[in-house]
Amino acid sequence: MNITVLGAGAWGTALARILAERKHAVTIWDYFPETAETINRTHVNERYLPGIELPKSLRGESDAAKAVAGAELVVVASVSKGFRSATKCLDSFKGIVVSVTKGIEFETGKTMTDILADNAPRSRIVAMSGPTLATEVAKGIPTAIVAASTDTVAAQTVQALFHGPAFRVYTSHDVHGVELGGALKNVIAIGAGVCDGLGFGDNSKAALVTRAVAEMRRLGVACGAKAETFTGLSGLGDLMVTCFSKLSRNRGFGERLGKGEKAEAIVASMTAVAEGYPNARSAHELARKHGIQAPIIEQVHAMLYEGKDVRKAVQDLTARESKAED
Repeated sequence: MNITVLGAGAWGTALARILAERKHAVTIWDYFPETAETINRTHVNERYLPGIELPKSLRGESDAAKAVAGAELVVVASVSKGFRSATKCLDSFKGIVVSVTKGIEFETGKTMTDILADNAPRSRIVAMSGPTLATEVAKGIPTAIVAASTDTVAAQTVQALFHGPAFRVYTSHDVHGVELGGALKNVIAIGAGVCDGLGFGDNSKAALVTRAVAEMRRLGVACGAKAETFTGLSGLGDLMVTCFSKLSRNRGFGERLGKGEKAEAIVASMTAVAEGYPNARSAHELARKHGIQAPIIEQVHAMLYEGKDVRKAVQDLTARESKAED
């Protein structure tokens, strides 16, 4: 199959590698010509996935129109902030489009598949999400993920394309539940990183993660998702790996914040986007819009965008009125 991956970050590159290894004709697009040129010349994406050799058949391209020409399936791995502009080239595309980007558009409150419905109205849309660290996936470390679509055949097609001994793919019909789990957990992971930066222990982080599941579920259900999705791979599973792994950019972002660095300085120093930073605004607004109590998201937003002291934010979170567990 002719497949195009839009976005040559670590995640897009790891997925392109899987598909190319399975003998598909894969083109990976990136906004920066030098990234595409380096992939073609050295067969390594040194900027985002250093040290991982890529199949020689994998072709880099910096012209989006050329990249999608002739494609039968497109995987979109662009950062959430650039997702809408990156998918404008799909206005007449009629194949399957798979979003692997975890985010919520701040201006509209739309998920990435909602944006695809705007920009690729003729396509069959699938969201793929789960506990997937790009470096581990690229190294062939066993991983499980979920492909979600209202189109059962499209989800099963994506499942068959990616499924292998080290990359197990499940299917789901709860598209927004799968997407919201992936977007919201990045916000929570910043809070988990703050706990690390402040020197708190595993008890603290376990409590945070457990309460975050209830918070994510509450907000997700208000947005039309199924409650059970948030205890699956794209919810609890993704939340766990992002909050606990040293490879997690969002957890690392929070750790630096907890140690006293300013959010703006951390953002400026990072080569790859920590999606929890822009999506904290989106998640906070989504909770406000639906009238949902989301105390963890609220405090992360306050630390990132209101200049709130991290210790004060944690104190306010733990000093909340006692209640029954939900």
